[in-house]
This record gives sequence, C-alpha cells and structure tokens, in this order.
Amino acid sequence: TIHRQSTSMLSKHSALLCRRAPASAAALRLSLLSIAHGQRSTHTARQSVKELFVNKAQVKETKLFINNEFVNSISGKTFPVINPATEEVICEVQEALQADVDVAVKAANVAFESSKWRDIGGTGRRDLLNKLADLFEKHSAELAALESLNNGKPYSQTNGYGSETDLQLSVKCLRYYAGWADKIQGKTVPLEGNFFCYTLHEAIGPVGQIIPWNFPLLMLAWKLGPALAAGCTVVMKTSEKTPLSALYVAHLIREAGFPPGVVNILSGYGHTAGQAIARHMDLVKVAFTGSTNVGKQLLKYAAESNLKRVTLELGGKSPLIVLEDADVEEAVNIAQVGLFLNQGQCCVASSRLFVHEKVYDKFVALAAEKASARVVGDPFDAKTQQGPQVDGIQFNKILGMIEKGKSEGARLVAGGSRVGNKGFFVAPTVFADVKDDMTIAREEIFGPVMSILKFSSLDEVVQRANASPYGLAAGVVTKNIGHALRLSRELRAGTVWVNTYDNFDAAAPFGGYKESGWGREKGENGLDSYLEVKSVIMPSQ
Repeated sequence: TIHRQSTSMLSKHSALLCRRAPASAAALRLSLLSIAHGQRSTHTARQSVKELFVNKAQVKETKLFINNEFVNSISGKTFPVINPATEEVICEVQEALQADVDVAVKAANVAFESSKWRDIGGTGRRDLLNKLADLFEKHSAELAALESLNNGKPYSQTNGYGSETDLQLSVKCLRYYAGWADKIQGKTVPLEGNFFCYTLHEAIGPVGQIIPWNFPLLMLAWKLGPALAAGCTVVMKTSEKTPLSALYVAHLIREAGFPPGVVNILSGYGHTAGQAIARHMDLVKVAFTGSTNVGKQLLKYAAESNLKRVTLELGGKSPLIVLEDADVEEAVNIAQVGLFLNQGQCCVASSRLFVHEKVYDKFVALAAEKASARVVGDPFDAKTQQGPQVDGIQFNKILGMIEKGKSEGARLVAGGSRVGNKGFFVAPTVFADVKDDMTIAREEIFGPVMSILKFSSLDEVVQRANASPYGLAAGVVTKNIGHALRLSRELRAGTVWVNTYDNFDAAAPFGGYKESGWGREKGENGLDSYLEVKSVIMPSQ
C-alpha cells in the first residue's frame, strides 16, 4: 500500500482505504446519510467522512480471489489504482496474468464438478444469492464509498443518482435471480408415436466474465446473478481501473457460504488476463461488457479456441427523440438523466438528441441553462451531481471530442472545458446545431457531452435515428401514444424508453441490436446463455 502526504482530504483517506476496512458499517452509513441530507456543514461533513475512512481495521482487499482465498499473483506484479478526483494513487493491486487465470479456471472446473455445488440444487443457490444480497445491504455504505472513491461517481443519491443507487440496483438484481434459481425447469414434449420426451435445462459449466469500469458493482451483479442462479461457476475479471469494490464483494461471497472455486475474481488488464479468459479451453462461455472493438476481438479469441459461447453488451450511440407535443421542461430533465448520469459514462447515454424544430430553440436554451447549473466536484460532497471522469485516458478523449465538435461547426452553448486544475473533471457540455455527419454525432464519447440535432417529421427522424451501426437503446418523449408506439416499433434498439430514461429494473431484458451486442442480460432471458437444453427420449411402452 502506498502512503502519500497531501493536504487533500480525499488523498489522505484514499491512501489508507485499500489496507483498512470500515470499523462500523452502521456508523459510516449513518454519517454519510446525515451528510447527504444536509445535517452538517461541508467542512464538518468532509472531516467526518475522513475520520470514518481512517479508523479502519486491517483487511486484504488488493489480492486475487481464487478458490475462496486471497492470493498474490504468481508473477508478483501489481498495478496502481487511481483516485480520479485527486489523480493520486490509492493503492497497488495484484495483477492477474495467464498463469493466474489458469489457476482460477482450474478452481472453477473443480467446483463445477464438486458435490458441494452441484448437489445443493436450485433452493441452495437461491439461499446463497439471497444471503449475498443481505451482505450487500449490511455493507452497503462501505461498498458505495469504495465505488465512489475508485470510480468517481457521487456517493449520495440525494441528487437523483449515486453509488447508493448502484448498490440498491445490485441488491435487487441478486434477489431477482435468487428467485429464479429454484424455478429453472424443462418441459414434456409430445412426440409422434409411443415415445416420452422431456427436456432438462442444465448449467453450461465454468464461465468467464469480463466487467467494465463504469458500473463496477452493478455489472458484477448483472453477471453473477444469472450465472450462479443457473448453477455455473465463474472466473470474473474486473477492470484495471476499478477493481476495489469487487474485491470487497469477494469477502462477502466467502462469508455468504459459496463453496470454494464457485466465484473467482481477478484484477488485471484486458490484453493479458481478459484475452487469457476468452481463449481458455476450459471455459465454455465468456460474457463481456465493454467497447464494440474489444467485443469483436473476443469473438475472434472464442472462435480460435474452443468455440465457446459469447454474450456481448457493447457500445451505443443512443437517440432520444423529443416530439413537438412534449413538455419541454420534462423533456430536458429526461435528457439530463439520459446523458449526464454517471458523468456521461454510460453505454446507453442519449448522446444523439433529436428535437423537433418547433420546440428546438426553447429546448436548447433550457438544456444549456440546466447543464450550466449542474454541480461538479468531490464525490463525497452531498451537493455534487457530477464527479470526475474515471481516468486521464477518458478525460483526454472527452476533451478531444469537444474540440472536434467545435472545429466541425457545432455551436457550443454550455461547458466545453475542464473544471479545476486537479482531478479528471469535465464541465457538463451542450452542443447545438449538430449535424449527422459530425464526429460527436457518430462516435461514442462516453462523457458529459450533449449533442442536439433538429428534425421536422417522424419519417425523417426514424431514418436518421436508425442510421447508426449501434442499436443499444433509444428514447421518446411525447404525449401522443400513437407516436410512442410507432417509434418504439420502428427504432432498431434493444431498449426503448418512453417518457423516461435509464430505468434498469432487473426484470427487463437488456441488450443491443447490430454492433451493440449479442444476447440479453437481466430478466428471464438473462438466464438463457448460461443454460444448455437437453432432450431425453424413451419409449413410452
């Protein structure tokens, strides 16, 4: 663990976080909730958070989690984890390479064949998932604080969204799939002649899962929930940018009582550990959330190895369409959620905002006003609506895209620059008069940059909205149910939100059309890729 001297409160408690655990989850939760509800001054609030982070007991949260043990990497290599709000190193985490993946995969295969896992049945898996959800709730303050420290998103959901929100959604996802675990069943199938046929839905085996940095805890829940409910065992690689909350969850997995090897969590890079998972001959599936370019590489690796099953949740350039009958203020509020949630680092971000020409000017003015009023700053300040971008790479990419928008002729009406001189903070940015062929209208930015385009007819906007290689999500704001139904049918996207945005209920299937991915996560459909269907046929007399 790295010790650093800094006058910044965030830097001081960051350096201690990886080697110390909260002395009291209840105390941390109570204090932070008090802060979130404005019961203390900003200075006192920050000091209280600092004290609660510093006064922690020793834990092991920087090692690899394999076979229910925390172990160093075989190579001994580590990599730094950065606090995006301060640009300071939080700690060093063990780096998984091919040899570590091999050990984890072996543990997952042994666990899959073990009676300790196979014989507990659906009810046993149900109980373990519910126990894990209980532990998420018990340790929610610590998990949310780690998420905000490492990822940069606001802690409190007082302003509509924060790490607390992700924790609640993660718990609901785990409980949702706990409910499915004892309801996975086959059918009896009528056959011609005197034969009896039935089907079995069986776990496909040990699987690899690679999760992104933008929603570390929630993506962990989306992946683990269906896999464990189905009876699979897992080797999961977290993003090298945000490994800390998943390592904390590893302690909870062990405490919940999952047998050794059922869940293995590795920290590492995509080109090493990620590729090793995708190519591994002893994994039967890989699930990936991330960029389209990397998704294409994973398909290649899967094909070149054992033709493992692949599910992909990839990039997007999602259109949000505001019709002329929409309430403009409501539409702007929906667009703010659709674009600025999680610092704009969201695969379904409504980054192509089509507004009808009759309400266009009013919408642009209000969107610029609301974006300029957003509070950017310390993730642990209850007033903060937007924290830093996850790292310098993403920060520089976003600023580059903003410059590209300016140079290609888009009209900047809000933001457009860095906030402060330390931390990866970008001002909420709004461009008007954006054209379809501009870079900011075609390429995924993954940041707080709103692009507003004008349209005049439904036929026109459908054609323009669908003129993208992506098809992850879309949105419509209208009072006309007929228009809503038509657009929902004609838009080529896996999810269409009408008069809302970013509803991620665990029961609703989620996935993309076109280059936005293969397969579905969440909902009953999320189980499909973790199950094999076996037909059993015998004479009936």
